[in-house]
Amino acid sequence: MTIDLHCFGESGNAYKAALALELSGLDWRPVFVDFFNGATRSAEYRDLNAMGEAPVMVDGDVTLTQSGVIQMYVSEKSGKFAGTTPEEQREVMRWVFWDNHKLSSQAGVTRFLLNFPPEDKRPTEAIGFLQGRLNAAYQVLDAHLAGRDWIVGQGLTNADLSCCGYLYYPEPFGFDRKDWPHIDAWLTRLSEQPGWKHPYELMPGNPSDRA
Repeated sequence: MTIDLHCFGESGNAYKAALALELSGLDWRPVFVDFFNGATRSAEYRDLNAMGEAPVMVDGDVTLTQSGVIQMYVSEKSGKFAGTTPEEQREVMRWVFWDNHKLSSQAGVTRFLLNFPPEDKRPTEAIGFLQGRLNAAYQVLDAHLAGRDWIVGQGLTNADLSCCGYLYYPEPFGFDRKDWPHIDAWLTRLSEQPGWKHPYELMPGNPSDRA
């Protein structure tokens, strides 16, 4: 049975789930969520996900929300990305939780505020505050990746698939790969994995659609 992932290209959180599905080899397809025209606020969508968020994964009788949970499900079905020992599995989850709290949450909001609202509606003080928090997160991740190919263990895991969620996007939000050499090398390494795709290639929905 084909797994449906309700998603849209501009969402880094949806990208985490879509990339896990794509690299796992499971049979899946993206289902476009027209976020910028209010799709997630519709009654129909709220029946699918009462939280009103994307992504949502539907696999037969199983419906899951939140990218980290979807990644866990992909690991359960494919046997990939979870870590090879109990110690690695805990470490993978530690980094997924860190990303959700310290990296992606800040990056997603900052990127949105800097690029999607009208320019006169962008709260400059809040953006500056968020970029300061992001800078601290980049420092942590860059230092951790010094001398490592992957965030946990010797291979690609959900830690990598989570932490990369917003870092391939072209829209400016205060992240320049050249400033963080270990993150840059890691992102290159990840993009060289068989089957890797940029978020705008992997999922429908692109800022150019609304230009």
